[in-house]
Amino acid sequence: MLSRVASSLYWLSRYVERSDGILRMIKINYASSQDTIQEFTWNPVLRLYSGGDEEDISRIRTDSRSVIEYLLFNRNNPNSILNIITLARENARSVQEHIAKDLWQCLNDYYHTVKDPKLLWYVQKDDPLTALDILVKQVMLYYGTADSTMERGEIRSFMSIGKYLERSIQSIDILDTKFNSISSDPDLLTDTSYWKHLLLSLGGYELYLKSYREGFTADNILELVMLNRDFPRSAIYSVNNIQRYFVRLKSDKNIQHYNNLSFNIGRLTSTVTYNSVNSMKSEGLHNYLLKIRNELYGIANLLDEYYFAKS
Repeated sequence: MLSRVASSLYWLSRYVERSDGILRMIKINYASSQDTIQEFTWNPVLRLYSGGDEEDISRIRTDSRSVIEYLLFNRNNPNSILNIITLARENARSVQEHIAKDLWQCLNDYYHTVKDPKLLWYVQKDDPLTALDILVKQVMLYYGTADSTMERGEIRSFMSIGKYLERSIQSIDILDTKFNSISSDPDLLTDTSYWKHLLLSLGGYELYLKSYREGFTADNILELVMLNRDFPRSAIYSVNNIQRYFVRLKSDKNIQHYNNLSFNIGRLTSTVTYNSVNSMKSEGLHNYLLKIRNELYGIANLLDEYYFAKS
């Protein structure tokens, strides 16, 4: 496979996965902003998903509708859904002959849905949740179409590596942001709604209720998001899938590069697998999460160097 094709497949998948994470986060935080009687701040979300002018951001951080509009449609924000899906569509267009026709059509529909003026009207004048639900359904349609139409070969492997790499980075970032907020406001440790919204933003609320009977605790949430093998957005689930799909790329043509990258993926898998909540805390949770994030970015950089450099 040409490095250009592999790169486009990988980034197509990363962009769609990023859009899914952003939409989930916006939806849960908007619901939270409607429930609270105090002034709600979007600072944690904006820290994760904004890349625009700091002055513009500071002006809107307490205005839910303005923040949602900024995160969905602002062209000056590199992480807006509009910009992300535009990039995903451009990558898909360049490899149209390598992906299923239905998948291209699905992604094209997603792009045109984001650009539909009616969505902006929902955000500005009506119910923003309606716009968010429409976009979330587009993501779900994409994943269903990809799962049922794409061949299980190199193409699927590069797409899956991109998907799970992006997903693991997002889960680590969300955990780090949420636990850092506790450092400045210890009362959040016993705030049920705080933990509930964190779990909802990752799609882990129902699994948590089934797995733990003693209510919401920081240790249990950390265990679920980092170490639960049955949770599709846990760090260990994502890292195991990165390793699983990377093994399928082994070839005699690039065995040295494969071995180097395989070593880094294996080291990360061991770091996550052979760990516990207590050892994470003893190391310092922020330092541990930072280490995992850096290793994930290191793997991404090696993929770019070894597999996409000629793209």
